Amino acid sequence: MIRVLLADDQVLVRAGFRALLDAQPGIEVTGEAADGQEAVALVRETSPDLVLMDIRMPVLDGLAATRRLTGDPRLAAVKVVMLTTFELDEYVFEALRSGASGFLVKDTEPEELVRAVRAVVDGDALLSPGVTRRLIEEFAARSKQPAAAGELARLTEREREVMALVGLGLSNEEIARRLVVSPLTAKTHVSRTMVKLGARDRAQLVVLAYESGLVRPGWLG
Repeated sequence: MIRVLLADDQVLVRAGFRALLDAQPGIEVTGEAADGQEAVALVRETSPDLVLMDIRMPVLDGLAATRRLTGDPRLAAVKVVMLTTFELDEYVFEALRSGASGFLVKDTEPEELVRAVRAVVDGDALLSPGVTRRLIEEFAARSKQPAAAGELARLTEREREVMALVGLGLSNEEIARRLVVSPLTAKTHVSRTMVKLGARDRAQLVVLAYESGLVRPGWLG
């Protein structure tokens, strides 16, 4: 059973998400929070599998709440997905850098929301890869040229290749087809790369790929 916590200051938004998710097999909403501070407290108390976290909330915003959660080693297994009204929200990129597993716009289709919840908890795919990639490229394009990351020296040539493909938003199956290997082999390479770089999940691996200069805005692979 996938246990989900909802954090949003709008009662109707929480009610809509709860009704949708509770109707799905294998998913249950275990709690609701109206602000970031309440969300952090509830996560520490109940340890859900995933938090759907609104960015803009009173008392403590979603970005600060996400930092507190991802910075707590006791909550390493808890995934955070940010909720935003706009695809290119300037705070989303910082949220990904802070450890969020991805983001969804609030008007996303119900099927996409359910798929995203399952995908993030499963850890096999970066949710909304196309939109996430466009957002990261937008901010990477505005920043100065990235310096070569010494951490990449820990990776094998194949692991760097896999990391670049993850940076493009490819799933394990797509990486497997590109490299002509099995999906299990691709997943193993991704997992080893994350461990070597200390990446919390695929979303952080995408950010590291751009920040290290391994992937550049507009690069097609």
